[in-house]
Amino acid sequence: MKLTDISNDVNEWFNGTGPSADVVISSRIRLARNLAGCKFLSRCSDSQKAEILEKLKAVLMSLDLGDKVSYLSIDKAPLLERNFLVERHLISRNHAYGKGPRGVVIAHREFFTAMINEEDHLRLQVLKGGLQLANCYEQVNRVDDMIEQQVEYAFSPKYGYLTACPTNLGTGIRISVMLHLPALKMTNQIQKFLNAAKDLGLAVRGLFGEGTEATGDFYQLSNQVTLGISEQEIIRKFEQTVIPEIVDYEHQARQKLLKSDISVLDDKIARAMALLKSAHLISSQEALLLLSHLRLGVNMHEHMGASTPGIESIYALGAGRDASSTVSIRTINRLFMLTLPAHLQINYGQTLEPSDRDALRAKIIRSSLGSQS
Repeated sequence: MKLTDISNDVNEWFNGTGPSADVVISSRIRLARNLAGCKFLSRCSDSQKAEILEKLKAVLMSLDLGDKVSYLSIDKAPLLERNFLVERHLISRNHAYGKGPRGVVIAHREFFTAMINEEDHLRLQVLKGGLQLANCYEQVNRVDDMIEQQVEYAFSPKYGYLTACPTNLGTGIRISVMLHLPALKMTNQIQKFLNAAKDLGLAVRGLFGEGTEATGDFYQLSNQVTLGISEQEIIRKFEQTVIPEIVDYEHQARQKLLKSDISVLDDKIARAMALLKSAHLISSQEALLLLSHLRLGVNMHEHMGASTPGIESIYALGAGRDASSTVSIRTINRLFMLTLPAHLQINYGQTLEPSDRDALRAKIIRSSLGSQS
């Protein structure tokens, strides 16, 4: 796989479709596994890591996933390519910047990746757009079963799957839902969400997972407990209770903005569109924030309806009536992805200084939003 084959568009889980997609960007389920009879990676030499890598690579490349798969050697990849894969959510930051032999197997439609020698010997993940945790689990569990027919996992009848980090012990499952919560942020209710998540024993991270802050009003919500609870229980709790309640809170916050802060909402969306269509220099962080506001306006128009009081004025001010046929959630999501630093440079064909990236980012956004400047 050449990275340029996928770098110029969004993957299928980030295209703005799926259940509750106005708030839920994507669903991901990840499984952590280790090989029986092998040391955890922190105790392995490079030669032992290389043996694990070759064994798991051969198994993964032999599987029938219903899609073509490619292998990339992460330890040999340039930094820019590794950063691109992190932006694409195909590998973790830990995998990108780790040490020793390590690699990743990627399905060409990007719904599935398998990181070899990340923190554990193997980390499988399946991603889908919107709230589709049960579907993610069905798919990743099927792949996990196929792998287990060829290798033996480290497993304890008492503790379940043995993992390098105790927080993954048991099922080894990590559920992650990416949420877009601009209205909760605008109505100063985001701290309530963060506190509630903490009380429920859930982890809240930024756009790129552990160690990152929320940018562009994106938040990743994950489980922290994997021991003593089944995969089905965790998924049921997330899919039927936790996430629907958060979606409802965000919808209520959007209604509140319409009823009591329509001028503020109008102004934020109008300013976002104006700046995005006219700026000649724009940073990645500013672009994410402005695109977040624009995404809110388009989503409110599409999901609440133009007849709802305030919506028509929001859309007219924010997107512009002449842009209604081109400004879509897919267009905005595409800009979110393609204007990230590594994406810009991969598509441009060379590394760029920050100021040159800011200029190129602004040019791409102006072109995509139909600006003549």
